[in-house]
Amino acid sequence: MSTGFAFTWPHQLWRLTVSDVTESPECTTESGPDSTSVVQVWTDGGCRPNPGPGGWGVLLRFKGRERELSGGETETTNNRMELTAAAEALEALTRPCVVKLHTDSEYVKNGITRWHTGWVRRNWRNASGDPVKNMDLWRRLLDAAKKHEVTWLWVRGHSGVPENERVDQLATAARIAIENSDK
Repeated sequence: MSTGFAFTWPHQLWRLTVSDVTESPECTTESGPDSTSVVQVWTDGGCRPNPGPGGWGVLLRFKGRERELSGGETETTNNRMELTAAAEALEALTRPCVVKLHTDSEYVKNGITRWHTGWVRRNWRNASGDPVKNMDLWRRLLDAAKKHEVTWLWVRGHSGVPENERVDQLATAARIAIENSDK
């Protein structure tokens, strides 16, 4: 379930279209990416209780435009929602982009930047030899990231970063909507 507003340019950087936007964005320039050609992304996911109903939120920003995405599941975990948010964000980009993805999840950041190479080498087993948890979502995220040039950035949660606070609100609202739909 996705909520929030959605827009894009006619040439589909993001999935949905708005007819009154005529500019066609480019994710990179001839000489390389500059600050206006980078898609800034913030993601968050949460669950209460854990496991239990959960939600995820995404904020994408490109050339001054923003798009919010959110959704949730009735029975999930915090880590699954964090992974889902990152995958949804990258999958929303319909062509290769330079991306700076901000997450408050050390699990996501460490998994994607450090741990996954060992998991793949060991046939999706962790260092103890056990199957990697959330392997389906890790594979989904790796697939989504392949298409882009992603810089993974960790931000401390609930530390006053407005974009991180916003995606936390989106994730919480999605979780609450899931809880209320069960009543």
